[in-house]
Amino acid sequence: MCDWRTETSAQLLSRTVLCALFRALPLIWGRSKGSFMASHRKPSAQTYDPRTVKEHIVETPLNEEMSKSFLEYAYSVIYARALPDARDGLKPVQRRIVYQMGEMNLTPDRPYMKSARVVGEVMGKLHPHGDSAIYEAMVRLAQPFAMRLPLVDGHGNFGSLDDGPAASRYTEARLGPAALGMNADIDENTVDFTPNYDNKLKEPTVLPAAIPNLLVNGGSGIAVGMATNLATHNLGEVVNAAKFLMAHSDATLEQLMRYVPGPDWPTGGTIIGRDGIREAYATGRGTLTTRAATHIEHVTARKQAIVVTELPYMVGPEKVIERISDGVKNRKLEGDFRRVRSDRSS
Repeated sequence: MCDWRTETSAQLLSRTVLCALFRALPLIWGRSKGSFMASHRKPSAQTYDPRTVKEHIVETPLNEEMSKSFLEYAYSVIYARALPDARDGLKPVQRRIVYQMGEMNLTPDRPYMKSARVVGEVMGKLHPHGDSAIYEAMVRLAQPFAMRLPLVDGHGNFGSLDDGPAASRYTEARLGPAALGMNADIDENTVDFTPNYDNKLKEPTVLPAAIPNLLVNGGSGIAVGMATNLATHNLGEVVNAAKFLMAHSDATLEQLMRYVPGPDWPTGGTIIGRDGIREAYATGRGTLTTRAATHIEHVTARKQAIVVTELPYMVGPEKVIERISDGVKNRKLEGDFRRVRSDRSS
């Protein structure tokens, strides 16, 4: 500290000079250090000059470039996004969910795990395309009204035909019993593996699929220039038909339809006619008409009620009630519709 209040003029002058030197010493040292470091610094490389590069422009007709680029894009969408694989019946995001849940040991005998945790594992390791798409795919794999043989066992509100599911932070999930067949012997070098999106992990190109998942659970998807919408079937019927086909490789369609007479919807219903079924099996394209299953019950001694026990595939009860209400308002339906309601508990 510099204090000159009790000193003489000579002492005051010398003390003032010393204080000024001490105060300026850090600045002098910093400047000299910076100049020393600058003297030993390597000269920077010359900046890139684009004028020194020779241009090489390839002229391509617009129609050829558009055709080539569109075909590459269409192939990517068809193969890696929208359509299920015929070998395991899964789309890439579904395959990654089932595989990663198997790697997390979420077997049917283990406790449930938060869906948000599963979605995060799949997105971080295999499918970097957003959590909403992954969660929607996992929800569908757990819905018994959408899958004939659910691959995911969901715990919580996984939605209905009329309402959406709860958020991933509220629901829990684990693999269903059928998923064990999809991942069967995957560690025994049964399928090929490929690097994931950042070349740090491996993922299977297809699951072993010990069950005919494509025929049992069906599938739907819209790609570029093509789409698919496969019906669900009964597992026992498909297995029996596969056994017969293995023993008789030249089996006809009529012989196979003895084992698989038609689709088997998760929600039931009655298929009207068999012409559409045979056309779909023979050509790959066909139209099916499904009717709800109903019966008559006596409500009172004088009144009867029409009870609907089965609805067509992917048709919710609220939509049916709304259509009935519209028919009553437009005077297309007559009768007592005041007690039309949906009882999902029965």
